[in-house]
Amino acid sequence: MGAEGPYLQLRPLGGGREWDAEPTHLHPLTGAELLSALVAEANARSRRSRSLGNSPPSAT
Repeated sequence: MGAEGPYLQLRPLGGGREWDAEPTHLHPLTGAELLSALVAEANARSRRSRSLGNSPPSAT
C-alpha cells in the first residue's frame, strides 16, 4: 500500500484497516499463499452474503 518511515503499510486483499510491518519480516507471496488468501476472501464474501439472506446463483 505504501511506506511510512521504516515501515511498509499493508492492507488485506479484500480491503480493511491497514497495518505497519517491518520490511525484513515480509516476503513476496508464493502462488499457494496467494491462492489461499483469495479463497479465504471468497469464502468470507459467501458467508456474509448468506448471512444477509442472499442465495448464491443456482447452476442450471
